[in-house]
Amino acid sequence: MPKLILFNKPYGVLSQFTDSQSRRQTLANYVQIPGVYAAGRLDQDSEGLLLLTDSGPLQHRIASPRNKMPKTYWVQVEGSIDQTAMDALSGGIELKDGMTRPCLVKAIEPPDLWPRVPPVRERQSVPTSWIEMTITEGKNRQVRRMTAAAGFPTLRLVRYQIGEWTINGLAPGDFREQTIHLPTPPPSSDGRGKNRRGTAARSNRPKPARNTRNRQQ
Repeated sequence: MPKLILFNKPYGVLSQFTDSQSRRQTLANYVQIPGVYAAGRLDQDSEGLLLLTDSGPLQHRIASPRNKMPKTYWVQVEGSIDQTAMDALSGGIELKDGMTRPCLVKAIEPPDLWPRVPPVRERQSVPTSWIEMTITEGKNRQVRRMTAAAGFPTLRLVRYQIGEWTINGLAPGDFREQTIHLPTPPPSSDGRGKNRRGTAARSNRPKPARNTRNRQQ
C-alpha cells in the first residue's frame, strides 16, 4: 500500500533531500525513510505541512494542478488588512503569470503556533494581521505574491492543510506516517504494460523533487 508522510516543515528547510550548496538543511535532516519524495513543495522561508510519498500515482494526485486539491494557509501580513483587500484576494489577483483562481479568504485570530526561528521582523509602528487562505492552484510563491499585490506583504506563512490532511499534533520537524488505499487501476488490454489507449503505463515510482523554485509558497 502507498506510504504517506505528513511532515511539519520548519522555517529554513528545503523541500528536497539534497542541497546543491551543501550548507542548508534539507528533508534528509528530519526524514530518514528511504524511497519517499515530496508531493508538492514549500518555499524555504515557509513552514507547515509537506506531504511525502513513495507512490507515483499518489504524488500526482496530491501535486498535480489539474486535481485542484485545496491547500489552506495561515498568513501573517503587514498592516491591518481590510475587507476590500480580502474581497480582492478571494476574487482573484492579477499576477505577472496570469490571474489567480478565486479562493477562500477570512480574517482569523493569531493562531497558537510555535515560535519561529528566527522570529519575524516586525515594526512596532506597523500592526499585523492574520488571515486564512485556501487556494486550489500552485503558482510560484503564489500566496506571498497575492498578499503583496493586495498591499499587505506576507510576514509569516504556515501551510495548515492539504486536502484532508493537517499539521494537527505535529511539532516543527516532526512527521507522522500513514498508509493510503488507492483505487486499483484497470488491467491493461494486452497484458504488456499498455493501457487501453495503447500508451505505456505510468511508473508507480514518484518523481524526485527537483532543485527548482516552481510552485512554491
